[in-house]
Amino acid sequence: MHSQYPERMPSNKGRLLLLHGPNLNLLGTREPAIYGTATLADHVARATKAAEALGYGVDSEQSNDLAVLIALVHHAAGKYQGIVLNAGAFTHFAWSLHDALKSVGLPVVEVHLSNPAAREPWRHESVVAPVAIGSIAGFGGTSYVLAIEALVRHLDHQ
Repeated sequence: MHSQYPERMPSNKGRLLLLHGPNLNLLGTREPAIYGTATLADHVARATKAAEALGYGVDSEQSNDLAVLIALVHHAAGKYQGIVLNAGAFTHFAWSLHDALKSVGLPVVEVHLSNPAAREPWRHESVVAPVAIGSIAGFGGTSYVLAIEALVRHLDHQ
């Protein structure tokens, strides 16, 4: 089968940070009817392949701890060209994460496997969206690839 992305290319344009919030380490077994059966490692591998084909390297971090995610955002400045963030449930209330993202000044693409707007009412508000260049939701694992493509397009046209 021919992939739309060639095999690994050098990451000569810099690095992107993929950040994953709480419970995303359980992907593959957690509510497969909503989140699918692919693991977080599967999603990261697809996103990494897409990024590398576009000239960017990727680092990926997951934490169930809000303080750890905030620290990772703080350390991203000067090291990464942008962030793809699936904040999980932190999306809906973690104003401290919002403030951290706003403070580092990197472009952020918010990503969700499911479509929060089509789920429980408490999931309808995102505190990440106001500091993101855009949000991609509802396309399962393809959401990560679309987020990488959107972030790279933004970076390449700055």
